[in-house]
Amino acid sequence: MVACNTQSDKQEALLKSQQKTIDSMRVVMEKQAIIDSMNALQAQRKEAEKWEDLEKNEATNHTQAVASAPAAASAPAKKKWSHTAKGALVGAGTGAITGAIVNKKHVEGALIGTVIGAGVGAGTGAIVDHSVKKKRQQQQ
Repeated sequence: MVACNTQSDKQEALLKSQQKTIDSMRVVMEKQAIIDSMNALQAQRKEAEKWEDLEKNEATNHTQAVASAPAAASAPAKKKWSHTAKGALVGAGTGAITGAIVNKKHVEGALIGTVIGAGVGAGTGAIVDHSVKKKRQQQQ
């Protein structure tokens, strides 16, 4: 009878060890997925910056050509992102990553984190926008 308990204890210990290995592999895979998504996002941003630089160069060349032409209209300036929009974007990304890591239900955590992060980021950005607006008014 003692031998049977020893066998089942060994099997139970083996199963626990296997489960720990599987769980640690899942964590590593989830972390790698987050890293991959952040790398993809960074690559998209670099690509967008590259296109913006090209567009600025084309706009500069176009503006110089228009300025040299008589009675030509000037090209409209490209509008930059507000601090509110930037804050919402950064907050949503950070919240999604944090929520996915913290919550056991990763997708649900990511969704909740995205909403909360976007709200906090937008709020912070709005405060920054407001302070920048005040500084500009004081300088005038």
